[in-house]
Amino acid sequence: MKIEREVELLQERNQKVEADKAWETSTFRIVTIACITYTIIASVFFSLEVAHPFSNALIPPIGYLVSVQSLPFLKRWWIRTEYKKY
Repeated sequence: MKIEREVELLQERNQKVEADKAWETSTFRIVTIACITYTIIASVFFSLEVAHPFSNALIPPIGYLVSVQSLPFLKRWWIRTEYKKY
């Protein structure tokens, strides 16, 4: 009985870890963060009366989207070169 309960707990934990990983890599999350970033930056630029606040506010979210797209490549490279040292 105890082993069965431990197996159930491990399966529940694995499901949670898989759900967290799916969230971390989801397109929905990435786009939501980019939209929130744009909205906040555009609001700040607008309140500060920066020239062209809405087009200038595109720079941080675009940088974020580019960095997110490069992270899987960098992660694979890091695992191949650095992680194997440990």
